[in-house]
Amino acid sequence: MRSVAVLLAAAAGAFAAAPTYNKDIAPILYQNCAGCHRPGEVAPFSLLTYQDTAKRAALIATVTKARVMPPWKAEPGYGDFRDVRRLSDEQIALIQQWAGNGAPEGDAAAKPVPPKFVEGWQLGQPDKVVTIPTKFSVPADGPDIYRCFVIPLNFDAAMYMTALEFRADNRRTVHHALVFADMSGQARKLASASSDGGYTCFGSPGVPAGLVGGWAPGITPRKPVAGYAATLAKNTDLVLQIHYHPSGTAAQDQSSLGLFFGEAPTKGRSVVLIGTNDIDISPGDAHYTIKTSRTLPEDAELLGITPHAHYICKDMKVNATLPDGSVVPLIWIKDWDFNWQGAYTYTSPVKLPKGTRIDLEYTYDNSGKNPRNPAHPPVRVTYGEQTTNEMGLAFLTFVFPTPAEATAFQRALAVAR
Repeated sequence: MRSVAVLLAAAAGAFAAAPTYNKDIAPILYQNCAGCHRPGEVAPFSLLTYQDTAKRAALIATVTKARVMPPWKAEPGYGDFRDVRRLSDEQIALIQQWAGNGAPEGDAAAKPVPPKFVEGWQLGQPDKVVTIPTKFSVPADGPDIYRCFVIPLNFDAAMYMTALEFRADNRRTVHHALVFADMSGQARKLASASSDGGYTCFGSPGVPAGLVGGWAPGITPRKPVAGYAATLAKNTDLVLQIHYHPSGTAAQDQSSLGLFFGEAPTKGRSVVLIGTNDIDISPGDAHYTIKTSRTLPEDAELLGITPHAHYICKDMKVNATLPDGSVVPLIWIKDWDFNWQGAYTYTSPVKLPKGTRIDLEYTYDNSGKNPRNPAHPPVRVTYGEQTTNEMGLAFLTFVFPTPAEATAFQRALAVAR
């Protein structure tokens, strides 16, 4: 009888320890998935309730085990980043067990309070919202379109932008967006004859404007960092460059920008681009590699990195080789997916001394076995601005103790090229 009692007690303990939605699964989903899986966001369904989650238990178990979701592409151990959405092995095991046990709901008292989100904007309500003046029409087919929309800010005095959030109105056709600050008035002149406040602008905006932000699918906006801000003079116009890719159906877009303001900057920031235009990939080439590098002219601290390519890139690696020959890994993405790009911010800025070489190495798969290859059969792919072209670059955000040091670094970098 004693052995039977022991077995019953063990079984009862195992049953009690079985994961439930309320106690074990909801906290994981609320922290790592609800930002996208909620009404009005990019994900195709919500995961805020037990009912919505339980009917997709098998799917959730499958995509989390394969690490398709949540979409966090940076490999662990190659850069220490903030706001990591990568699930732990223990969390994935809990989801597997929960789904395998029939997705029990559990004790309602154990359920955490669902997260609250400010509707629409991931960073909260912006201090100022600006929008493309009119709906922009994108044809169903044809070449990609680059359109620069000029948005006068009409400030009475200089403002200090601490963060920026782009909100795509039509995600099916918006390929990416870049935001520039123009204090020359030249962009406004280029757009003066148009009805939509814009002009055609492949590549750069065609005016002496500074890059202040951007967006691509999968990127979440960077939160403000104390001490850092972009100074926007009172005569500043924002130039919103949007790359449109025809989706097969005629579409319209009227995207918006949310601007966040704060105190004048006490620290400096500089965005550096590393990449190459030397890309020429033969059809069927499953392992085409590009390499390029830049050397830092002064000591600097790296705050964040944003890699970028198009559809057939498969592997991205950026390292820093210090003057003593030691290597500091900055990021490694083994399974690049254009639809899940990221702007990665380091937990602490990476200190890089003068003479450090930043090395970029990207690999592309232009074979028929690449499921993300848009061409069937594969065709020759070269560098270019069209979605069906390719790119290989990374934006590096360096930070400095003062704005003056950031300006000096940028000048030294320009001389060194």
